[in-house]
Amino acid sequence: MTLEVGDRREIIIVDNLTRTQLVQYAGASGDYNPLHSDEVFVTKVAGYPTVFAHGMLTMGATGKVLTDWFGADQLASYSARFIGQVWPGDTLTAVATISALTQQDGHQLAEVDVSTRNQHGQEVLSGRATARIG
Repeated sequence: MTLEVGDRREIIIVDNLTRTQLVQYAGASGDYNPLHSDEVFVTKVAGYPTVFAHGMLTMGATGKVLTDWFGADQLASYSARFIGQVWPGDTLTAVATISALTQQDGHQLAEVDVSTRNQHGQEVLSGRATARIG
């Protein structure tokens, strides 16, 4: 695979996020925080307009842009910062951009910046990853 600094990939990772998907993620992850599933709690007690996605759901979905590009077995690291809420109905687009190419222990590595935005163009996640490419 021949890559250059500035190469990028962009994919829609979630199209119209549903409350069912939030509950499914809660079951798969074991994270039953009521902020993600209990409408009465989240609006009356916590003061949010409605339930919202787990940050790790957004991070996991964002990882798809990386695994589709490099393969899961080639990812050496992946970290993210949660910037904004992800709400039911949101459509999320992830962009991965190569910021540097390096060598380490005989492997070529791609340093990758990752950003996920909602349908309004608001960034909800930013991150970095390192992938082996050689």
